[in-house]
Amino acid sequence: MAQKITKNIAAARAQVEARPYLLTDAVPLLQKIKFAKFDETVDLTLRLGVDPRHADQMVRGTVVLPHGLGKTKTVAVITSGDRLKEAEAAGAEFVGGEEMVERIQKEGWTGFDALIATPDMMKSVGRLGKVLGPRGLMPNPKTGTVTSDVAAAIKEIKAGKVEFRTDKTALVHVPVGKISFPPEKLIENAMTVISSVMRAKPSAAKGKYVKGITLSSTMGPGISLDGSVADAAAKS
Repeated sequence: MAQKITKNIAAARAQVEARPYLLTDAVPLLQKIKFAKFDETVDLTLRLGVDPRHADQMVRGTVVLPHGLGKTKTVAVITSGDRLKEAEAAGAEFVGGEEMVERIQKEGWTGFDALIATPDMMKSVGRLGKVLGPRGLMPNPKTGTVTSDVAAAIKEIKAGKVEFRTDKTALVHVPVGKISFPPEKLIENAMTVISSVMRAKPSAAKGKYVKGITLSSTMGPGISLDGSVADAAAKS
């Protein structure tokens, strides 16, 4: 559904020039033109020169934001034995075994932001693809959510670990914090994300890898970033 153009949205858009901005200019501008009465999430959208229809050009990874996301993620862990107590001690809000698998499967329960599973439970967790897959919650070894070291995985997620992956249009959408963050914290989080996406470039990708980057908030307009941002991130 298209966003309804209100007076506030039109006024915010009018303050964004049709040109690319440096990240150090884009963040203060986004904060200046905000009008929503809640603490909006700030997002980065990267348009990549890959063809996600080919598995060897899929871009996927995780990154721990140095300043977090401004909220604590709710973590669920599916495990067994001694790791049940380990997960509880590490701060997981929900910990269980087969009974949690059944709850998710039968009730469609997804009252958590991240799900970790130990390798011994993946045979059971594999049945949950239809529920968890569309929500991006399926545990995966590549993102560190299938692991025997549940305490370390919980710590990373609580510290601000986010996942990124290309969608079918070769776009990557990643949250980088809240609009209320000090500008320098949003800038550092954003640069950390861009650096991680740059490092995740598939060897099969040909031509220009990052074709465009846009910074936006939940209600605000998109601000196009200068290509030098990606170049600087690649060197960091």
